Amino acid sequence: MEHLTKETFLNKVFNYEKNREWKFEGELPCLIDFYADWCQPCKIVAPVLEELAKEYAGKINIYKIDTEDQQELAAVFGIRSIPSLLFCPKDEQPQMAQGALPKNTLKQLI
Repeated sequence: MEHLTKETFLNKVFNYEKNREWKFEGELPCLIDFYADWCQPCKIVAPVLEELAKEYAGKINIYKIDTEDQQELAAVFGIRSIPSLLFCPKDEQPQMAQGALPKNTLKQLI
C-alpha cells in the first residue's frame, strides 16, 4: 500500500492546483485512507485495508495519507475526524466515509 505525499497525490489522484472541478488522474479507481499513527481506530482498519489491497490488486489502488505529515492534503478535503476514507471512482465524484468501517461494508463500497 502506497503512502501518498502532496506530489504523488497530484499525479495519481487529483491535481487541485490545476483543476477546480474534480478530475481523477488515476488509471484505477482508488480508496484513500486518511490516518494518523496515534489513532486507535486507524490501527483497526489498517489490516483490513491490507487484505482488501491484496484481494482487489489490479482492480483498485489503496493509498494512505498521514494527516500529521500531509496537513495540506487533509485540509483540502476538510478532514476533521480519522480514519476518513475517500473513495475515488474513475468517472464519478469521490465519496467520503468516516470511521473504522468493517470489511463487509468496505467491500460493498468498492
